[in-house]
Amino acid sequence: MLLAIDIGNTVTTLGVFGDNELRATWHLATNIDRMADEHAALLLNLLGHQNLTPSDVTKAALCCVVPPLLATYDELFQRYFHISPLVIAAGVKTGVRIRMENPKEVGADRIANAAAAHHLYQGPVIIVDLGTATTFDVVSKEGDYLGGVIAPGINTAAEALFTQASMLPRVELAAPKQAIGSNTASAMQSGIVFGYVGLIEGIIARIQRELGDKAKVVATGGWAETIARETALIEAVNPDLTLIGLRIIYYMNRD
Repeated sequence: MLLAIDIGNTVTTLGVFGDNELRATWHLATNIDRMADEHAALLLNLLGHQNLTPSDVTKAALCCVVPPLLATYDELFQRYFHISPLVIAAGVKTGVRIRMENPKEVGADRIANAAAAHHLYQGPVIIVDLGTATTFDVVSKEGDYLGGVIAPGINTAAEALFTQASMLPRVELAAPKQAIGSNTASAMQSGIVFGYVGLIEGIIARIQRELGDKAKVVATGGWAETIARETALIEAVNPDLTLIGLRIIYYMNRD
């Protein structure tokens, strides 16, 4: 089985593939202070709930935007699984030609997303990843990574509002019934959720105009479902996009 791990700034997502099928996924808080043994204890417990043992995992691939954790996970795999994970980095075949001025600036998770989106949806594709940051990645019909957009994530922006405006309460980040808030909480929910819907729709419209070609819009990340319910521009939601991309890239390098 292949264990795929996407180490993000806030959340680490793990998935186990067997027989070309994603068997299970888990989400953990990213923590750079945990030792390799602590990460292993969590991971082995999760695998155990699926009746899996370390010997069942014979392959691993990971992408990471938190560099200090690369050594931690490498130690974990060496000690507990006796394998070396494929780390998405420079020199790894991805099938994605990066058309940015400096290809090294593109995060490994965004490359994995691009590989999966081209495989699943062909192209052109606009990937909206709603996590710690809200990113837009543009993939051509040939599978080239053309570039993208980076904005603060919904939770990141909301946290700034909660901490900088002392009179405003923390509210659940959910869409209110209407845009005009009848109280402070619903007014804040409208501004945050509908505000991000407007941001996403506006940027998608600009990207579509610049492409000159209709691109399919796919959302992923922790806030994808919440936002997708509020706009018709998002045509598909795939929470496993990065994990699928990791699997594709792994076999591209190991076959």
